[in-house]
Amino acid sequence: MVYPEASRWGAPDAIAPLYDDVYRDGVISTVNVVEALQEFWQAKASRGAGGAGAGTAAGALVIYESVPAAHPPYVCYVTLPGGACFGSFQNCPTKAEARRSAAKIALMNSVFNDHESRLISDHFIEKAVAEARASFAGAGDNAHSQDTNAGIAAFRFMLEANKGRTMLEFQELMTVFQLLHWNGSLRAMRERQCSRQEVVAHYSARALDDAMREQMALEWAAKERDSIAAGNGGVLRGELARAERELRAARLAARELRFPKEKRDILVLAARVAPPQPQQ
Repeated sequence: MVYPEASRWGAPDAIAPLYDDVYRDGVISTVNVVEALQEFWQAKASRGAGGAGAGTAAGALVIYESVPAAHPPYVCYVTLPGGACFGSFQNCPTKAEARRSAAKIALMNSVFNDHESRLISDHFIEKAVAEARASFAGAGDNAHSQDTNAGIAAFRFMLEANKGRTMLEFQELMTVFQLLHWNGSLRAMRERQCSRQEVVAHYSARALDDAMREQMALEWAAKERDSIAAGNGGVLRGELARAERELRAARLAARELRFPKEKRDILVLAARVAPPQPQQ
């Protein structure tokens, strides 16, 4: 990955008092976090549209996804407008508690990132780009260094095109480019001499939807076939195991986790369409 970790934009320990008000002694205290999260984003959408009404508010709905499980602990994910995703960060004995757990961390990050200091500005961009460069300093060979520099340049370009927004609202576009880098698509587009502006403009107008996931899954299924045909074994099993570990670690650490979750979902889909590995 050639972009700074999303955890760098997460809520810090300084907002612990808000957490204590939302969650105390394992029970909901003064705040219904599921309703509060929904109301926060509805109000934000109405302000952004000058009070545009119900149609705008409907677009601000948060989306919950419960992971199928026959027994606890249960897991739930919540995706916010703009694409940021958070998950239940506790061992939850019920599906309802898993939903509340995901809503709690999403609400805290929503409030924190809505502060004026968290808006994407010139100062924010310089700081984020400097952190991105520092996180990859001295890592990898020359080819990796070229990929890193290109990725950071694209990161800056996308930030500059989204001034005035929060990082949570910017997350879906960020995730798309993280996936394109992970999938090898950015390098392929660079080799076809597509300009950075053309690539960003194209994907800025596309949603991270089922069609994009299916296309990436087909590409990973093709990589699996090629790897097996070359006698190297498949690539999906290792990639999927790594994505599962990254997703679980991000969820339990209460970090933003859209990128590892999308990787996991794409690889699961790829495994369904890829040929089975031959028996040894």
